[in-house]
Amino acid sequence: MGSEPTLFQRILTGEIPGSFIARGHNWGAFLDVFPRSPGHTLVVPSTPAQRIAELPAEELADLLVGVQETQAKLSDYFDTEDFTVVVHDGPAAGQEIPHVHFHVIPRLAGDGGRALPAMFPNANIPATPDYSGLAELATKIRGD
Repeated sequence: MGSEPTLFQRILTGEIPGSFIARGHNWGAFLDVFPRSPGHTLVVPSTPAQRIAELPAEELADLLVGVQETQAKLSDYFDTEDFTVVVHDGPAAGQEIPHVHFHVIPRLAGDGGRALPAMFPNANIPATPDYSGLAELATKIRGD
């Protein structure tokens, strides 16, 4: 990370305005300035880590509590229990601000939002699951 504060650090400290809906230990939740739908909220850790793997376990746990608290507030307001929760973990994953953040987007019937396949429209999806290929890949990932 560079020495300059990230955009999210500047929002968390109040240097840049943020429309906060919740704050907690090691995190803040504020409305996205370019929302995909009403209530689209970013839940951001206080630590300016670019990737989830860089966050200490305690701060990651606090961040997930923040996601839950944010969902509860949005659920009450929008009368929904359904959310799309997305993390772009690093630039190759589509992360635009080099600071971990969860997008918490309330979902309502007919809202025009789509599911995971919309993120990968050109993916080569097999007609049937390749269980042996998946087992082989899992073994390689584990290092067995």
